[in-house]
Amino acid sequence: MSERKPASIRQLDALVDQLAPAMPSTQRVRQLRMVAGMYGRAVGREEMPVRAGRSMSQLFTGPALKAFWELAAAGELRHRAEDQGKPLPLSTLRTVRNCLSILAEAAAPGRDVWLPVLGSAELKPTVTSAEQATLYRRLADMAAEGPLERDGSGLSFEDRTRLLAMVAIVLDTGARSGELAAMRVDDLGEGEATLGVRRRPQRGRGPRVEEIAAMVGVSPVTVSEVLSGRPRRISVATQQAVLEAAEVVGPAAPVETYQLREGARVAVRRWLKVREGLVAHPEGAKTALWVSLRPRGAVVAGGVVRSWPEGVPLQAYGVRVAYSRGMVALNGLMAGRYGWSPMPTTLERLRRAVQTEPLTE
Repeated sequence: MSERKPASIRQLDALVDQLAPAMPSTQRVRQLRMVAGMYGRAVGREEMPVRAGRSMSQLFTGPALKAFWELAAAGELRHRAEDQGKPLPLSTLRTVRNCLSILAEAAAPGRDVWLPVLGSAELKPTVTSAEQATLYRRLADMAAEGPLERDGSGLSFEDRTRLLAMVAIVLDTGARSGELAAMRVDDLGEGEATLGVRRRPQRGRGPRVEEIAAMVGVSPVTVSEVLSGRPRRISVATQQAVLEAAEVVGPAAPVETYQLREGARVAVRRWLKVREGLVAHPEGAKTALWVSLRPRGAVVAGGVVRSWPEGVPLQAYGVRVAYSRGMVALNGLMAGRYGWSPMPTTLERLRRAVQTEPLTE
C-alpha cells in the first residue's frame, strides 16, 4: 500500500489538475506537475516547516518557499534517486521559479509571497578544501586560547569547544543537522576513533515517529515538532515524555561508521569533558552527544514559564542555530585577518562540500 500523501500535497495536486485546461501548453502542465512532485518530496524533511504538510496555503509562506527553493536548487528534490544532490541548472531553476509564481497566485490569491530572484538565489558555492583546512586550523587554535571577543561578538570556551567538535565531525562524516542531533555518546568507537552516523530517510515521518507517538499518547505531528526542535505551544512535560520515549525506541535509520581523524578525536574528547559538566542536572541529557550550553525557558500550561538547565539534548533546529551563531561570531572575530575567507553560516553549505566514505566491514 502506498504511503498517503500529506493534505497540502493532495490539495496541490488537485490545484494543478484544475489549472491544466487553462495552461498554454502541455509542456507547462508537465512542469507544474514536476514542481508539485518536488513539493511532495520536500514536505516531511527537516528543512521544511512542520506546518507545510497541513494545508496548501502553508506551502507558500516565506519559510516554506525559502526552504523549498534551497532544497530544489541543491538538487535534493530530483525524482531519480541517483540524481539527487546534483544542483539544478539555471534554465531549470527559471522553470521552477515560473511555476512557483503560477501556483502561488492560485493557491494564495491576493497574498504577497516571497519568490526567489535568480540573480542572488542560485545555489551558493560550497567551502573549498583549502577553506575547510583553514577553518579547522583556526578553530583548533582558538579552542586553546582565552576568551575571544571583537566588536561585541564573542565565543566562550564552551562555544568554541562544541563548535570545533561539531565542525570536525561534519568534515569527517558529512552529517546533516538531523543526523548530528541523533548522535549518542555510545556511537563513538573506542578511543573516539570512529563514529556511527544514522542516515535519516529523505522524506516521510517513518515508523520511529509513529511508535513514539503511540507510546506517549500524542499525535505524530507533535512528535515531529518536538524532535525537529520547534515545539510550538507544546508543554515541557510532553516534550520531556517524547524525548524519553525517543531514547527508548532508539533510531530506526541505518548506521554508517566513519573514521575520525586525529584532530577530530582530540576535539571530541575536549567536548566530552565540557559536556560532562553540563549534563549533571537531573533533566540533563542521558546519552545525547550534543547538548545545550545555557539554561532556557519554555512556556507550560497556564502561560507559566519554566526554566530548563543547560545540558538538554539539541534537536536539528538547535544544531543549526548553534552552528550558525558560532560561524557569525567567528567571521566577526576573524574579519580582516590574513588568509581568512568568511565561512558560510548555514551548516548545509559546509556539509555539501564534504567528500567522504563510510568504513566497510
